[in-house]
Amino acid sequence: MIPLWMYLLVAAALFSLGVYGVLARRNAVAILMSVELMLSAVNINLIAFWRYMSPENMSGQAFAAFVFVIAAAEAAVGLAIIISIYRTRRSVVVEDVNLLKG
Repeated sequence: MIPLWMYLLVAAALFSLGVYGVLARRNAVAILMSVELMLSAVNINLIAFWRYMSPENMSGQAFAAFVFVIAAAEAAVGLAIIISIYRTRRSVVVEDVNLLKG
């Protein structure tokens, strides 16, 4: 049986990569992919804690399914916004988007 700390280590590494991607990338699509990495790390934590703390209860799996739904909605809305911005500005670089300026 794999110990809990190994799952937490993998999740921390994925979350750290996601945070680095959000802070270091300029491309909006890469930023969305980094957010998806962070949500995957959260799912690993939820399932790992569910498995080791209370496997008879289905709450961990329910929360993980909820995070999957949120991630899918975030990807759909985020990509729609990025496509809309690309059609008007011809760029997906985050610093080039200044929609609030006249």
